[in-house]
Amino acid sequence: MPRYDTLPFESVVSFADAAAVLFALVIGHALADFPLQGDFLSRGKNRHLPPPKLADGDSQPSYLWAFLMSAHAMIHAGFVWVITGSILFAALEFILHWLIDVLKCEGKTGFAMDQFLHVATKVLFIVMWWAGYS
Repeated sequence: MPRYDTLPFESVVSFADAAAVLFALVIGHALADFPLQGDFLSRGKNRHLPPPKLADGDSQPSYLWAFLMSAHAMIHAGFVWVITGSILFAALEFILHWLIDVLKCEGKTGFAMDQFLHVATKVLFIVMWWAGYS
């Protein structure tokens, strides 16, 4: 029987396992997308908003948004890696989270669709893990 008291989780072999891992991934998403994102990343990752002030007082490069978007996606990838133990899922999370958030910042999606797509990626990881891809 898999243990749910340690990370990463060991396996996904039953519906209960899948539900437990999905629950953990959604908790990680909620932490990374809300309290761990903060105003600096939230505003700074959007290329259409003025770049945030940097701690050293230097002028902000116009491409700062790409670094901040990457940092935000990396936080999400870290949660996925810690929870699943899969570098594949972590890399996919980084890429997909980055792209989904760019769509939101470009006005192609709204808040609800953004969150739906993020949770859908977690469901995709569970399906892939259950199918033996991790």
